[in-house]
Amino acid sequence: MTSLTDPEVERYARQLILREIGGAGQLRLRQARVAIVGMGGLGCPAALYLAAAGVGALTLIDDDVVSVDNLQRQIAFSEGDVGRPKVLAAAARLAGLNPFVAVDAQAVRLGAKNGAGLLAGHDLVLDGSDSFATRLLVNAAAVAAGIPLVSGSIGAFDGQLGVFKGHLPALPCYQCLVGEAQDRAGTSCADVGVLGPTAGIIGSLMALEALREIVGFGDSMAGTLLLHDGLAGRQRRVRLPKDPGCGVCGGGG
Repeated sequence: MTSLTDPEVERYARQLILREIGGAGQLRLRQARVAIVGMGGLGCPAALYLAAAGVGALTLIDDDVVSVDNLQRQIAFSEGDVGRPKVLAAAARLAGLNPFVAVDAQAVRLGAKNGAGLLAGHDLVLDGSDSFATRLLVNAAAVAAGIPLVSGSIGAFDGQLGVFKGHLPALPCYQCLVGEAQDRAGTSCADVGVLGPTAGIIGSLMALEALREIVGFGDSMAGTLLLHDGLAGRQRRVRLPKDPGCGVCGGGG
């Protein structure tokens, strides 16, 4: 189908009147396939906004189940979801939000053996996982697949967001940012705590950057890192160079 239906025009009316989106941009959203790794504090708001915006197909990847302490920040879930696999609970929530979006729930942990298969056929991947090892695996899979990676992470009051296109010769991947550092203990929400809106801010920005990459409005964030300081109420951006010695993308992708 090469045009929007009347129900789609009604649903997306506030986006369609944006000259940066319009009908052509909305069709690109409908045709897009996006994978989201981690349906936690970041994945929940990102998935909700992408579904609401009309991204045609979302793949949710997470092997965890909903617990009571998730409800403070993981806004796709409710009390009745406690004990359910996160991807199944989130898929039901997204289906209720927008029936035009196809949701593929993958109740698995992304690893070295299944990463390529899980990301195959997608246009973009969002990584909201809270495992440093998983983030490195997602990055490697994204570079190998030749697709952009939108990566977010949070601390108690702070967060960071980057768009990585290490498959392109001049742009860094996530590995270029972190180098050859080993797994970092003590950096999960369970270890340091987190204020719920911090996850909402970074997760929403992840959705914004995903929409930017799909539609092509404004300037891509690729090659920069956004740093959010919730205690001071400040944000700043820093430029990231490509590491020519990077073991993932150093050869030009």
